[in-house]
This record gives sequence, C-alpha cells and structure tokens, in this order.
Amino acid sequence: MDTSTAILHVAMILIAARIMGEGAARFGIPSVIGEIMAGVILGPSLLGLIQAEGLIWVLAEIGIILLLFQIGLETDISKLISSGTESVVVAITGFVLPFFTCFALSHYWFELDPMVSLLIAGTMTATSIGITMRTLSDLGRGQSKEGRIILGAAVLDDIMGVLLLAILFNFITSGSVDIASASKILLFMIVFFMVAPAMAKSISYVIHRWEMASEIPGIVPTTVVSLVLFLAWLSHALGIPELLGGFATGLALSRRFFLPFGVALKADPKFSKRVYKQMRPIIQLFTPIFFATVGLSLDLSALDWSSLFFWIFSISLACVAILSKICAGLLIRERLARRVVIGMSMVPRGEVGLVFAEIGRHTGLFNTEIYTTVVIVIAYTTLFTPFWLRLFYRYYGNLVEDSPDGLKSSSNADRS
Repeated sequence: MDTSTAILHVAMILIAARIMGEGAARFGIPSVIGEIMAGVILGPSLLGLIQAEGLIWVLAEIGIILLLFQIGLETDISKLISSGTESVVVAITGFVLPFFTCFALSHYWFELDPMVSLLIAGTMTATSIGITMRTLSDLGRGQSKEGRIILGAAVLDDIMGVLLLAILFNFITSGSVDIASASKILLFMIVFFMVAPAMAKSISYVIHRWEMASEIPGIVPTTVVSLVLFLAWLSHALGIPELLGGFATGLALSRRFFLPFGVALKADPKFSKRVYKQMRPIIQLFTPIFFATVGLSLDLSALDWSSLFFWIFSISLACVAILSKICAGLLIRERLARRVVIGMSMVPRGEVGLVFAEIGRHTGLFNTEIYTTVVIVIAYTTLFTPFWLRLFYRYYGNLVEDSPDGLKSSSNADRS
C-alpha cells in the first residue's frame, strides 16, 4: 500500500466510524456498534475498499492500547483490589467453562479433529476488555462495582488466554506441551505488573516537573503517549499483550494510585486531571479505528450462507459460548441483577480470540468454513453484548445498585 492510499484509507475509516457512531447513538444504539459496522461496510464484507492490514492494524493497536490506558486512568486501584476475589472467581470460571464446553461441542458433537477443537475452544475463552469497558463507560457504569469486577476478570482472562495460546502454539509446532515456556510468560507478567506501574509513576513525576518548567505547549500528551507506547512495547517484548502495558500506565497515572515505597511520589490529582483532559481527544481519535478494524477483519462474503453446517455449528457454538460466560457471573455472592450483568459483560470475545483464529488459519488447521464460522461467532458475541447491556440497564438498572463514581463522574460534574 502506497502512502497516499494509506492516508485516504485512514481518512475514510475515521469519517465512516464517526458518521456510523453518531447515527447509532441517535437511535439509542451503542456507538461502538456503529463504528464496527463502518468497518463491515468498508471492508471485504460489502464494499471491499479497505483491508485490515499494514498501517491500519498499527493504528488499531494504538487505539486499543490508548483505550486501556484511559480505563486504567479512570480506575480506583484500591476498589479494584477489593473486588479481587470476585474477579478471580468470574475469570477462572469464565475461562474454564467456555473452554471445556466448546471443546466438547466441537469434538464430540460435531466430530472435529481434537487439535481443531482445542483451538476453537481457545477462541472462546478470553473476554474483550476493549468492547466491554467501552460499552460500560458509555453507559456510565465503568467505575461501578460490577464494572470493577468485570475489569479485573477481563484482565485475568486475557492473561490466562495468552498462557493457553503459548501452550497450544508449542503443541501445534512441536507436538509437545512446553510448561516451562508458559511458566516463563507467567513470571514475566507478574514482574511486569510489579515494575511497570512503579516505572510509569516515577516517569510521570519527571513529566510533571518538566511541564512546569517548559515554555512549549503539548509536553503532557507527547510524553504520556510515548510512555504508554514504550510500556506497551515492553509488555509485548515479554510475551504479554500490548494493551496490558497501556492499562498499567493508566493505573500508575491515575489520581488514586500510590507507591507504598515512594512517599516522595504522591499522587497529584490536578496533574492526573490534566493528563485525562489532554489525552482524551487523542484517545477519541484512535479508538474508533480499532473498532472499525474489528469490522474490517470480517469477511461475510466468504461465508456459504446456504451451508447447513455453518448455521448449526455457529449457532450452537455461540449459545454455548454465551451461556458459559453468563454462568461465570452467577457464581459470586452478589445480588442477582449484578451477577447477571457481570456475566453478560464477559460475553464479547475479541483480540485474543481473533489471534487464536488466525493461528488456526495460518497453520492450516482451520479450513475456510471453520475459520469464518469461528470469526462470525466472535462477531455475534461482540455485536450483541452492547445491545443487551443497554437494554438490561434501561429496565433493571435500579436493581443493580449504586450510581457510578470516579473520574468520569467528576469530569461530567466539571463540565456542568
């Protein structure tokens, strides 16, 4: 792709995502659905004008990294930790139950090859943090109790998904399970989440001092974006999803984060607020590219819509994938409405699931029919979740409990 074509494609994605997002919002539909549909229209499913490759993928990755940075920035770390037990229960159940049920469905009911069934099961394990938290934020529930439980569970789901991906990839390529490799990745993750926030917090102190001394505007967005991207690169170098690097940076720069061993680096709420205010336009620029790219990655024209196998397998797999995630939310000790909404919020698959699907395609384990079926099931879960969350909160929101708090609420108050 030449430079001028890439520039044109980015412009088309931005304007289409904006128009479709605005149109969806006017009809009471979550704007993220409009942004995904913009990608469906521009991509191979309909017009075939843009492929999800090259520069588009890079910008989409930056978009999801910055979105997770914003989520981390808005997160109250103490409340996130306090919901840890419930998050762990939801994460483990929401990982194990879809994996075994989807494997059993694929292998024993549809009689697919065991390795193919394992990869299909892997695509159904991890929750898409970006889709879920964007939807909850749009509904004003990002910092509610259920929002914190969902965030913690989704992060753990991603970590377990990466470990499973490492194990299965080694098994596919070498024919054996390399536990040492998976253990190494887990160790790197633990070290990263201990060191990265401390590093980001220390660097943010330097940025704060630099901003006060600088005579040139724009120090905060320039340095913060650089910090976010560096920690995203570092997380990838350690075998961890890049978006978790963005999340760790956001946590460190949030006004509620503290370092128990760094008394001199106390949180400055005013600085955190300036970071949020100056970063928000940049985040709003890049995140629609990610959601549009989700739509671009779908090729609905490649499906054989008359195939009986496609309809039976995709609907069966979607039902099992959805119900198993909803059941994960029902196992914790909370009021019923909150348990239901937590389970519903864990349903959308996304980045990790697509990686599993791509591995299946590149290794030849997935034929065209299996690959497109798996991707369309990921699309089902991604597209339907914002709808049913909005409807659930509209009719049963008062049963879920308290009103959201946090940085989003305070920023709304400031604007008013």
